[in-house]
Parts: sequence; C-alpha cells; structure tokens
Amino acid sequence: MVMVGAVPMTALVAAVAEPRAVVVAIHGGATSSVYFDCPGRPDLSLVRQAATQGFTAIALDRPGYGASSLYQDGMDAPENRVALAWGAVDKIASGEPVFLLGHSLGCELALRMADHERVVGISLAGTGLSYHPDAKPLLGQARVSRSAAGIRDLLWQPTALYPDEVLTGGLSAPGAAYEGAMSANWPHRDFASVAAAVRVPVQFSAADHESVWESGPESLAAIAALFTAAPRVEINHMAHSGHNLSVGLSAAEYHRRVLAFAGQCVSSDIEAEAG
Repeated sequence: MVMVGAVPMTALVAAVAEPRAVVVAIHGGATSSVYFDCPGRPDLSLVRQAATQGFTAIALDRPGYGASSLYQDGMDAPENRVALAWGAVDKIASGEPVFLLGHSLGCELALRMADHERVVGISLAGTGLSYHPDAKPLLGQARVSRSAAGIRDLLWQPTALYPDEVLTGGLSAPGAAYEGAMSANWPHRDFASVAAAVRVPVQFSAADHESVWESGPESLAAIAALFTAAPRVEINHMAHSGHNLSVGLSAAEYHRRVLAFAGQCVSSDIEAEAG
C-alpha cells in the first residue's frame, strides 16, 4: 500500500531488476487487482507472466477499490482519479517507461492516464461504442433494479471458456460510487474524446465471444478510427475467448500478445530517442 496524499492506494506488484518497462494493468468494474493474478491458476496470471518476460507489473486497484474504497470524495472528477493512479504508480516504480493495459471499465482510466510522458503504449479490451444487442435489456434492467445478477451471468458466458476457479464469485468486489455516471457517458461521448488525445501505439483486443459490446468488423473499424493521433492501432482477435480475457482459459495467449506488443512499443520508443 502507498499513500497518495491522504488516500491509501493498493496494488499487486511483481517487480524485477532492471525492467524493460512497467506494465500497469487497470481492472474493470466490480472486481479488483486480483483479476490480473488469476486465483488458483498461476499459469493464467498477467503479473507473473509479465515478470518472466522482464517487465515489472503493477495491477492497480482502481480509485474507489481496495484500500481507497473508503476515500471516494472527489473521485467523480476524472482528473482526480488519474492523479491518484499516477501517484501510486510513481511511488511503486518511478522512472521506467510505462505500458498501460485496461479492461472493461478500466479502459476509461487507462486512456486518461495515457497522456503522460512515461507512457509508450496502451492495450485495451472489453469496451466499445455500442452495446451488444443481447446486453442492452440486461443493462437496462440492472439500472432500474440496481441488481447485478443478470450482468454477472452476461459477463461469464460461455462458462466453458473459463476455469472453474473463477466461476465462484471470488473475483467480485463492490463497485465505486462514480461508475454509474462514468459508464453512462462512456460509449457515446467520452470514449471518442479521450481516444483522440492518445499519441502512443494502441492495441485493441476483441474476444470472439464478447457479450457486452458489439465487436464485429464495422464496430472494430469505428473504434480504431477514434485514435486519430496514435501512430498505429492494432486489432488483436482472440479466439475461444469471452469478455473476461485475463481470467479465461485463453489468458496465457492473450497476455503473450499484450506483452509482445508492449515490447514492440518499448523498442520503438528507444529507437525514437536514439534518433
């Protein structure tokens, strides 16, 4: 745990000596940093896999999660969430290049964090511009009833794509108070405006069984087109995968591709600095 001002920030960290870069992973809604260290399945863990490839990995508990859950005053302002996240990263691992990985609601914070001199690249998954037709009625019902039961079923289908260890609800955590307004504005307003400011390479991963967002060819092309200032945008198609890529049975391959892209971004940054 580190203190950022008066707010305690928590994370799972796998540090290595002389890292190639620091991979900062930002989880989605109603979970925590444990999402990136799959319980009972170390072979599917992002933080462990990153360390074996020479990266220091920080799976950050987003503002409003972990120890910061009791200190949510002011977190409705995006700039405050970004300041808390960067404050934690800088205290845990300062100096090295940073590669950002965002999943689902965590993509919002990851994208806002990308406007920083340490960032060399970003990978996103589990977000989009339009909800999947099957998701719309469940999301609407959840807003009215304030129940997440239907959403949980949506997020973990098909169950055959996930190990038994993650289907018990053990990854669940209470959501943050600001997330309702944040998620309501994300697809039709904030995603486009924040994406347009990204000036580093972007990888966007799409699961073939994505259940929340539309992810057909036209939808993915529209997402790629948002990143007007990025030097390149790479679409990563993940077969035999569902919405929760980092804890699915294909997670090791997904993380291999993310880390390979991170390595490319680091190499490109070194070459650019060398002139």
